[in-house]
Amino acid sequence: MKRKLNIIAGALMMTAFICVPMLSGCSKTKSVSTETTVEKAAKKSEAVSKDGTVETEKEAEESKLKVMASFYPMYDFAVKIGGDKVKVMDMVPAGTEPHDWEPAATDIKNLEDADVFVYSGAGMEHWVSTVLASLENRNLVSVEASEGITLRLGHEEKEEHEETDEDHGQYDPHVWLSPLNAKKEMENIKDAFVKADPNNQSYYEANYTEYAAKFGQLDQEYRDTISGLTNKNIVVAHEAFGYLCDAYGLKQVGIEGLSPDSEPDPAKMAEVIDFVRENHVKVIFFEELVSPKVAETIAYETGASAEMLNPLEGLGDEELAAGEDYFSVMESNLEKLKAALE
Repeated sequence: MKRKLNIIAGALMMTAFICVPMLSGCSKTKSVSTETTVEKAAKKSEAVSKDGTVETEKEAEESKLKVMASFYPMYDFAVKIGGDKVKVMDMVPAGTEPHDWEPAATDIKNLEDADVFVYSGAGMEHWVSTVLASLENRNLVSVEASEGITLRLGHEEKEEHEETDEDHGQYDPHVWLSPLNAKKEMENIKDAFVKADPNNQSYYEANYTEYAAKFGQLDQEYRDTISGLTNKNIVVAHEAFGYLCDAYGLKQVGIEGLSPDSEPDPAKMAEVIDFVRENHVKVIFFEELVSPKVAETIAYETGASAEMLNPLEGLGDEELAAGEDYFSVMESNLEKLKAALE
């Protein structure tokens, strides 16, 4: 019996000697595995910055230029120039008509925290001078993108109330609807980014070169298409297309003025109806962000059709989700113009 107990005790001791190293090995393997996972996560969140040092994704995000854009075309141009070096916010919500929009307190706060403010100018943003004068952000680089562009005089009568900006209503603000004007606006935006972030100058310059070529191609498409059309008259609800018409030899007849929410009087309606009939106009154009009621009325009276021509003052959520941008909308506008004038 004593011999049997000694055998059992020896077996248990042997088992213990075998298990201890195994448990130690298991514990060590688990520790190494955890350490490797952490290292991988850390490496995944690191990026090499422009000066060769390692920065985390959070640091890379925080190093981006904070850009505020006054409305959609400025937002689109800023995104194209800035790429992954900037964070751009469109101040005017998607689907909102920008002419009479004004910034809220949250927009002012965002401007106080921004590095660059991009606006078109020429009276489009009637609130700019007042807002800029109120800001405490002395490091903000603000750029009037239309600077250097020859402006068209506006045709609206002066408003009964006093304007806050001296040039609001004096000029046609829709400069971006000429591709070559849009190219100049993008160049001015690029220069502002270089001023605010000189370390990434070559990046911004390369992006501008790429899109400058696209503007040139778009301009040539418009010239080639419209030059072959005999009818040059377009009837539009909102006189937004003056720069485009000047560039390509078209004549716009506006039902309303430069502000899309103005209402034509009966005499103006009769004048436009007579013009449509006398010049065999096939299409009355309205725009996306404004009611088509007036355009549809004239189309009904004259036997024409009513269709949308986009002045690119803002895109809706569906268009943005579909990846639409300045170039795709301008291509679509050209197709509609061609169909209307053939």
